Amino acid sequence: MSALKRKRGGKGPGAKKAKKVKFVENGESQQDTATEQEQSNVISVPAPVSMGKWKNKERVLVFSSRGVSFRARHLMQDLRTMMPHSKADSKMDRKDKLFVVNEVCEIKNCNKCLFFEAKKKQDLYLWISNVPHGPSAKFLVQNVHTLAELKMTGNCLRGSRPLLSFDPKFDKEPHYALLKELFIQTFATPQYHPKSQPFVDHVFTFTIADDRIWFRNYQIIEEDASLVEIGPRFVLNLIKIFQGSFGGPTLYENPHFQSPNLHRRVIRLAKVAKQRERHMVKEAQKIRKSEAKEVVTEDVTDDVFATPAEEKPVEVELEPPEPKPVKKRKLTELKKRTLLKRKGLR
Repeated sequence: MSALKRKRGGKGPGAKKAKKVKFVENGESQQDTATEQEQSNVISVPAPVSMGKWKNKERVLVFSSRGVSFRARHLMQDLRTMMPHSKADSKMDRKDKLFVVNEVCEIKNCNKCLFFEAKKKQDLYLWISNVPHGPSAKFLVQNVHTLAELKMTGNCLRGSRPLLSFDPKFDKEPHYALLKELFIQTFATPQYHPKSQPFVDHVFTFTIADDRIWFRNYQIIEEDASLVEIGPRFVLNLIKIFQGSFGGPTLYENPHFQSPNLHRRVIRLAKVAKQRERHMVKEAQKIRKSEAKEVVTEDVTDDVFATPAEEKPVEVELEPPEPKPVKKRKLTELKKRTLLKRKGLR
């Protein structure tokens, strides 16, 4: 007996049993008709949309540290849905240093990173970095409004590629030009990405106002090419730009940035100053009430409306005045009757 055991029903180790084909009268086999019926019943899956070659292989890792608020978590989830070339990871521990993020990106095979860092459970910071060589930028995230919070009429196709619109100020200053290139490489969906769709139906706008970067997302309506806001929306307040990834020499520091701790301290001091002013006013009122009141004998305001009368010329009369004629009173009938009655009684 040979070392290789033959399979049951076959002539050799790799031989397969041939299928029997029954021919019909018209010349077609019965198997062909059966396969046609099966193909008609099976739902056909269309070919992938992105038929081109994916050259720009940008992968963005979007995750956060522990202790983020629910609003920051929803914002992070909205960014993941808007960016089909993004990846997710579990939250990072607070005790770990930021250099660990570079290792996490290397494990996930990502060359860009959006890291949300939470402090004091109320302040949210965003790191945008080019891993592993840099540069990286740190922002303070303010005025966050998520997709679930805003009731907006706009809507777009999931996985579609966005247009990026930048303010003209991005080309005037060097640090804004660096941030513009970083935003383009991070937020722009690569062409022919497997998870993307070949449609452009929404716009990401980056506007500079009040030394901050305002992010908005708009839908493009086909009828009249007007824009309708979709969301989310947030404001990025630049803190520093570093040469390396999550650290290194400082390339730019924002002179207009005010830390949230200092801002809260200024608000507290303003409230304390206002309370002290109210207390001082009350103390002054108490002192005025306790002082003895002076009795004023003469009112100073009495002579305010006193006006001197006009002087009349003095006239001396040399002759006595003429006597005035005495007018006789006319007695009425009633008076006459009463007089007569009195005389008759007397």
